[in-house]
Amino acid sequence: MKFTLSWLKDHLETSAPLDAILEALTDLGLEVEEVEDPAAKLGAFRICKVIEAVQHPNADRLRVCRVATYPGGPGSAMEEVQVVCGAPNARTGLVGVFAPTGTHVPGTGVDLKPGNIRGVDSNGMLCSERELELSDDHNGIIDLPEDAPLGERFIDWKGLNDPMIYIKITPNRPDALGVRGIARDLAARGLGRLKPLMVDPVAGAFPSPITVSIDPALKARGCPLFAGRVIRGVKNGPSPDWLQQRLKAIGLRPISALVDITNFFTFDLNRPLHVFDMARVTGNLRIHPAAGGEQILALDGKTYSLQAGMMAISDDAGVESIAGIMGGEVSGCTEATTDVFLESAYWDPITVAATGRALRINSDARYRFERGVDPAFTLPGLELATRMVLDLCGGEASEIAMDGAVPDTARAYRFDPARVVSLVGMDIPEATQRATLEALGFALTGDMAAPPSWRPDVLGEADLVEEVARIASLTKLEGKPLPRPRAGVPAPVLTPAQSRERMARRTLAALGYNECVTYSFIDAGAAALFGGGTDAVRLENPISSEMTHMRPDLLPGLLAAAARNQARGFMDLALFEVGPAFAGGEPGEQAVQAAGLLVGQSAPRDPWASRRPVDLFDAKADAEAVLAALGAPARAQIGRKVPGWWHPGRSGVIALGPNTMAVFGEVHPKVLREMGVKGPAVAFTIWPANVPQPKAKSASRGALTISDLQAVERDFAFVVDAGTEALTIVNAAQGADKALIESVCVFDQFTGDKAEAQMGAGKKSVAITVRLQPTDRTLTDKDIEAVAAKVIEKVAKATGGTLRG
Repeated sequence: MKFTLSWLKDHLETSAPLDAILEALTDLGLEVEEVEDPAAKLGAFRICKVIEAVQHPNADRLRVCRVATYPGGPGSAMEEVQVVCGAPNARTGLVGVFAPTGTHVPGTGVDLKPGNIRGVDSNGMLCSERELELSDDHNGIIDLPEDAPLGERFIDWKGLNDPMIYIKITPNRPDALGVRGIARDLAARGLGRLKPLMVDPVAGAFPSPITVSIDPALKARGCPLFAGRVIRGVKNGPSPDWLQQRLKAIGLRPISALVDITNFFTFDLNRPLHVFDMARVTGNLRIHPAAGGEQILALDGKTYSLQAGMMAISDDAGVESIAGIMGGEVSGCTEATTDVFLESAYWDPITVAATGRALRINSDARYRFERGVDPAFTLPGLELATRMVLDLCGGEASEIAMDGAVPDTARAYRFDPARVVSLVGMDIPEATQRATLEALGFALTGDMAAPPSWRPDVLGEADLVEEVARIASLTKLEGKPLPRPRAGVPAPVLTPAQSRERMARRTLAALGYNECVTYSFIDAGAAALFGGGTDAVRLENPISSEMTHMRPDLLPGLLAAAARNQARGFMDLALFEVGPAFAGGEPGEQAVQAAGLLVGQSAPRDPWASRRPVDLFDAKADAEAVLAALGAPARAQIGRKVPGWWHPGRSGVIALGPNTMAVFGEVHPKVLREMGVKGPAVAFTIWPANVPQPKAKSASRGALTISDLQAVERDFAFVVDAGTEALTIVNAAQGADKALIESVCVFDQFTGDKAEAQMGAGKKSVAITVRLQPTDRTLTDKDIEAVAAKVIEKVAKATGGTLRG
């Protein structure tokens, strides 16, 4: 929304400076985007007089001028400046416009400096209109009347000192799309007095020869009211200078008096209007839903084809206007227009918005109607516009032709002054609150407040509080700490599940992973790869064809992110995400997961050959690190029953009995191919909720358990069948003595033809280290031999293996 300061003062009686107005506008919620202040650009240019102009001694086309300037303004001391000027009209006695040295000339982009032109000093410049960006005329310098006040700023004398203000309007404030609405807010803030708007109805001199009718289907919703009148005998010439200057200041091109009047009312009072040339209207006007296929050449020079249901204004010959959006070129006014039909109507915001979007038309009328104009101002706006047409163009007005009625927007809400304190925290006297609402146009009756017809955004008691606080200024809020319900250290506010999610994020970030936040919606194909894609998780109204289903797992999003990164040359990736996955459409069929993905190589290139492809043991180690941070037991079972999107022989499940805590391993090559990821790629998925909660619920850690006795390690090598899992050996050895055995790990495996030659066909050797940690006494050889015997026995029973000789 653009307007000028003088335009604002037509509605607001104020002496507030420009800076105060700008600050108040932003504070009121009408954010100032831009200010074009002519004083900042042209304030240095003052009216001067050429005392003498003589021929330049060294140039035929130049003159040396003695210029009388008054830097302090009219009545100040005169200073004489020598200027070399090349204008053909430079002469003794000329009153013109002078720019001193140091001035930026906007028309040329030059900063004036003292100069010497062909041996003669020159200080400053006598300016043409083009150099001040007033016109393209540069044939000579500006020649002012002899009675022009010397020393006065040229923009003040010329009436150009009118700043243009550009503010951003939020969708909930359609009333601020008119200058009067902005003035009303400033008056309520206390920056002046809102001038009364006098509506002097124009008596009709004759019945309107054009009648109007609204299709019954549109009266309920679409066009509740349509009114207009014929004005005959008008002269559609150029609009007056004051009107042209205002339109130019806000970026509009003056066209003709009739068109400029409609544009003026659009911005001045937020009342879009339209004028039809009666000579081009056949019969009467009707407002109806389009049947579909009708075409209209609009005022923007484009032809539009209407869809079924769009509102149109038609005469007996066809469509003449797209209702509420743009008029037609055929019935548009020209300089030859003598009789017009001036229209003012109220259009349904939703219908106008739908039509504008479908036709891709952006107009000032659509912008206002789809946000909501004042329905009660439909007829007063017509009267005011009629009066201006008669004043500027002459003519004679008919009686008003109308169909429909002003829609009823009356409503009232309880006004409780105490709610300002409870909702906003501002202590404002009740009398001030009431005065504020009344200044904004609200009608107060007892404890009820009725919003004005131009405020469709006020829909409840909280909106009344917002208006009071907005006018009082939210900058007056004082920060105050909330009182604690209890003294001392506050209790934790995070639930155990939230604490685990935070811990998972911190652990994965510390392991070198980069966090991703992907959409919970994926396409059906990707969902099917991960066990989803059913109708139970399909969205009723997806935002795109690639987001039709709720994700069954976090890995599809991570793999898609990896594919996008690889397409841009980033091949080595470590990504993770913590978020919900959905097994079904019911509230209980979702679970929070923590997933990680490793793609490419494990390290950057270096001279020591440490770079290698990532493998499932990288994923297993990171998954175990996260589980340990979440408080999972150190001992868990590793299973092979994994979902189908994991590699069947290079993946595993970390579980406690039937309770699955995590899955890790290589992603299935088929999945990688479908997702466009170049391997190798390993991943893991953790279910934090499946990790058992600690038995001792304490904010502090337990005491560190440590032994000062020497630990003992013994190595064992077992000959087992080639298909025996190393984990079976480790678990069997671990169970030999749970009190003494601290850990068991594999450190060697001997397989292949040489192994089978030594130990027999189908055999292999697995070597483990068993660490014994006593707690109460030093172990003797006898104690160690006893534990070793139990280890051999347990492994033999579990695997059928024998101790290697």
